Amino acid sequence: MMLKALTKSIVNLTAAASLAAMTVSGTAMAEAMPGKGVDVAPIFPSIAEERFRGEIAIAGLEALGYEVEEPKETEYATMMLAVSYGDADFTVHMWDQLHKTFYQKAGGDDTMVRAGNVIPGVLQGYLIDKKTADAHNITNLSDLKKPEIAKLFDADGDGKADLTGCNPGWGCELVIDHHIEAYDLGDTVSHNRGSYFALMADTITRYKEGGSILYYTWVPQWIAGVLVEDQDVVWLEVPHTDLPDGNNSVNTSFNGKNLGFAVDQIQAVVNRDFADENPAATKFLSLVQISASDESAQNLKMQNGEKSLDDIKRHAKEWIAANKSTFDGWLAQARAAAN
Repeated sequence: MMLKALTKSIVNLTAAASLAAMTVSGTAMAEAMPGKGVDVAPIFPSIAEERFRGEIAIAGLEALGYEVEEPKETEYATMMLAVSYGDADFTVHMWDQLHKTFYQKAGGDDTMVRAGNVIPGVLQGYLIDKKTADAHNITNLSDLKKPEIAKLFDADGDGKADLTGCNPGWGCELVIDHHIEAYDLGDTVSHNRGSYFALMADTITRYKEGGSILYYTWVPQWIAGVLVEDQDVVWLEVPHTDLPDGNNSVNTSFNGKNLGFAVDQIQAVVNRDFADENPAATKFLSLVQISASDESAQNLKMQNGEKSLDDIKRHAKEWIAANKSTFDGWLAQARAAAN
């Protein structure tokens, strides 16, 4: 009788221990995977060169247990509306200054959270080939008011300088158009809009054939690795800061040159309701940060042929492996935020 009671006690203790172990294991799992069972909808621009940072963000969210849907792709203004209305949960592609109007018109801080700076120190501006700049002492965009200078950059024979510009919907096209008017360049400069990278391919070909080139660009991206600053091309200054929104007190200078565009930062933006309900995801997205040089280097790989989505996903995995301690630190802080 005593043996039977003892056996029963041992069985009960074993069961209790197993249950406790399962509870501890379940708690540990929940702490490691705070996003388990939660679907996340990203939204990105339709620019393949900007997918890399998005894949790094997706990898982290998946490591936290979130089920990340295939990203939607659209233009920047629509992207802000989608995050604001909850049609998408986050993006890592809003330029703080360039897209400020898009953000505010979509609802701003009332409906969204600017979680963190994914890429700080982003530059935009106008460049020309160094050979022409040196030969004709061209340093300022306003030099193009002179017809004889403008004709140096005339690719289509109309007497005007051809400025390779910006896709409609990106935001930068509005600044370029404003500059042409503000600096009195309408009679001598044409803003060529369309498929930016196709236009830049023609611009690079023109340069390689010995022609003079004038173009808008931003850093980070692969063009800076093909047309190298102070070797192939130089930045042009502008006469003075003059931006469409009238906020001319922002910093537009880099290395002592006024580039005419705000020195910017690319931010992670999260739908406010999603952010409140998912502190781990929001914390992780607030920490994700890569350097402009890292994204430029990845973009150059794409230009050299590694441009499929599988290639971009592999580049992201390689970046994570090379920055493992940093990435793991982001995950640890995100998990702590969930508790």
